[in-house]
Amino acid sequence: MSAPESFNGGGGKRHFRPTLWATVFTVLALAILLGLGTWQMQRLFWKEGEIAKRHERSQPPGIQLPDDFSDIEALEFTRVNLKGRFLHGQEFYLGARTENGRVGLNVVTPFALDDGRAILINRGWVPEDKRDPAARAEGQLQGEVEISALLRSDGWKGLEFAKPPNDPEERFYFWPDLPVMADYVDRPIITAVYADAVASDIPGGLPIGGQTRIRLKNDHLEYAITWYSFAVILAVIYVLFHYRREDETSPEA
Repeated sequence: MSAPESFNGGGGKRHFRPTLWATVFTVLALAILLGLGTWQMQRLFWKEGEIAKRHERSQPPGIQLPDDFSDIEALEFTRVNLKGRFLHGQEFYLGARTENGRVGLNVVTPFALDDGRAILINRGWVPEDKRDPAARAEGQLQGEVEISALLRSDGWKGLEFAKPPNDPEERFYFWPDLPVMADYVDRPIITAVYADAVASDIPGGLPIGGQTRIRLKNDHLEYAITWYSFAVILAVIYVLFHYRREDETSPEA
């Protein structure tokens, strides 16, 4: 083992004398802090890619609805142009949705396409007191319409243990479950994807479209710098703490 490093300070000759448990604690803490910083950097790169993907795919002009949905990941957030009519009498509701801090729900309506297919459209947000279609009759577009929407995949996107149960009988869902929802529509619908209507002028102002988030909050670089900074500070404290004068003793566990 090499001789301990030393220097002459104001209190006399000092040596670097690490103690066992302080070293163990510091090594473990540094591993955790560096791991958290690295994880945040990985999240940063993922978030940047996700933002770029959403921005690129959601920009106009839209495409026609594809026939092949075998690669749903490649279609997620793709802007499409749809022509058909809404089946308002078969609405569904996605609960616990917010709009500018207000709590409400999203209205999901089957849309009969001109090509004979049908797809579910998330038309947008309404306040809870406008859940009844009669309370927003102006926005119940009639006849053939053309809309732009972003393709989305269904399913619960959060942690499995936190997944809330849907209530199909009440047509109320916390997360879209397309195969189950299809059982409550009077015609076959596409169950590989659904679509989020983009923001547009709707008579009466409801529902408010554009519920897909394109711009995502991205604070991961700041978080990474914070964790790495804590690691540097801890390392400095550890080194300074263990430079001791010859006449000082440190208990060893």
